[in-house]
Amino acid sequence: MTHDGRIARGERTRGAVIEQALLLATVSGLDGLSLSQVADALGVSKSGLFAHWRSKEALQLAVIDQARAQWRDRVVQPAMEAPPGVRRLWSVHDRRIAFYEARVLPGGCFFTNAHFEFNARPGVIRDRLATELTDWMSFLTGLAAEASTLGELRPGVDPGGLAYHVESLGICAVMQAPVLGAAPTYATARRQLIEHLRAVATDPTILAEQP
Repeated sequence: MTHDGRIARGERTRGAVIEQALLLATVSGLDGLSLSQVADALGVSKSGLFAHWRSKEALQLAVIDQARAQWRDRVVQPAMEAPPGVRRLWSVHDRRIAFYEARVLPGGCFFTNAHFEFNARPGVIRDRLATELTDWMSFLTGLAAEASTLGELRPGVDPGGLAYHVESLGICAVMQAPVLGAAPTYATARRQLIEHLRAVATDPTILAEQP
């Protein structure tokens, strides 16, 4: 029981550290993240954190894992409850904007910030982020392709192009919100996609209940 208790406490500590590291990374940058910074924020000793991560790179990779899990839980899984097709594609965008509106992360969007930070810096972290982006765009393209297969998109609509449109609105929204105002920016991001989806849908009325 004592051994199990230590394991449980270790897992709780690890979870708390990763959560804090994710928050800090959206403000200070993923490269600016350090075990010392996280330890200071949590009020724990830096030496204790070395039991979980032996290097800054290991901590950065763990933060990316945490960000992916958070995105899955807060955005992807709730959106998948919508009917397949254009309504599900809309739901992903709507959930994404809601995630930003809730200010879950003080820096807005972990992945958007990290991609800009590491795009021109070859290495393990950039490669991992590239994989995340590839997976995400494949997911969006798959949703658009599913809508096409279901006959919900007009002939000639490119699933990849539609996915690019969705992603562009999301990135633009989270980047502009702190400067131009969150409420009008996020309202525009929602309105622009719903109008576009209605324009390319074979039956725009299936999106009538959306804002």
